Amino acid sequence: MESARVTSEADTNRIVDMHNLKVHYYLSGNTVRAVDGISLDVKEDEIVGLIGESGSGKSTLARAIVRLLPPYARIVSGDILFEGENLVEKNEKEMRKIRGGKISMIFQNPTSSLNPSLTVGEQISEVVRLHQNVRRKSEVRRKVVEILEKVGISDAVERLRNYPYEFSVGMRQRVMIAMAISANPKLVIADEPTSALDVSVQARILELLRQLRKELKFSMILITHHIGLAAEMCDRIAIMYAGKLMEHGDKAMIFTKPRHPYTFALMKAVPFLHRDIDKLYIIKGEPPDLTKPPSGCRFHPRCEYTTETCRNEEFPLSRLEPSHKVACFNPIG
Repeated sequence: MESARVTSEADTNRIVDMHNLKVHYYLSGNTVRAVDGISLDVKEDEIVGLIGESGSGKSTLARAIVRLLPPYARIVSGDILFEGENLVEKNEKEMRKIRGGKISMIFQNPTSSLNPSLTVGEQISEVVRLHQNVRRKSEVRRKVVEILEKVGISDAVERLRNYPYEFSVGMRQRVMIAMAISANPKLVIADEPTSALDVSVQARILELLRQLRKELKFSMILITHHIGLAAEMCDRIAIMYAGKLMEHGDKAMIFTKPRHPYTFALMKAVPFLHRDIDKLYIIKGEPPDLTKPPSGCRFHPRCEYTTETCRNEEFPLSRLEPSHKVACFNPIG
């Protein structure tokens, strides 16, 4: 493992600072380079959005932070500094104190994430007892009711006795959010938190997350395919493709002046309701096989601006402007 970097004075407002992180999957004798040299930070009280196609490494990156990778995956190099401490060097006992406490996750599918054999109250109580060090049964119950009310679940005193199947999918996601905030975390990782919900329910869940973040002052990593959602929620955007970071910058810069051909193509593929079009734009080709990634830039087989240099050499993520980085030999614009 690479040694952790010394935190400088300029880094003090970074709650998370990843440097050259690599995560490999080992499957049937093959090595999948799921995350391949990612450097990214999250500052206090901000939302960083991770955008990219399925298989780009977004969820793997998130799970690496909380060390919830599957048994066939391994962090092979890099650092994940959280409040100055390197999570890569923590053992499982140390991670249990951080995971669910200082860092929590909201998963994509609340139905499969909640334990069907335990009541909602029992599941939230476990987090309260473990991370808030509350032992008295009456005090635990009071806190659980308070948390359920905070996420908009009415009749909380009665509902804490219910099992997950007795809630709608939208209400189950509210329960997941309740579990995520129950220990007053510093960082919340939301992995496609609205993709399993109806559109009308999505809007209410997003508004809830906005209210809670404003009140509790936590930072957030938001993983999403939904570009409109990222535009509405995030402060900064990171574009991932095939385990690599293609572009990274302030939200306004990414959406109004995308410089990487992949980011440009993603924006071009978004349909506009006020425009009449005959055919939707699609990005040609498929993401690469990460057991045998292409040489050079990983996007070059699908890129409209490919040159011979792109096919043979990889351009490192480089700063174009103070708040804008791009990994491309021929940035657009």
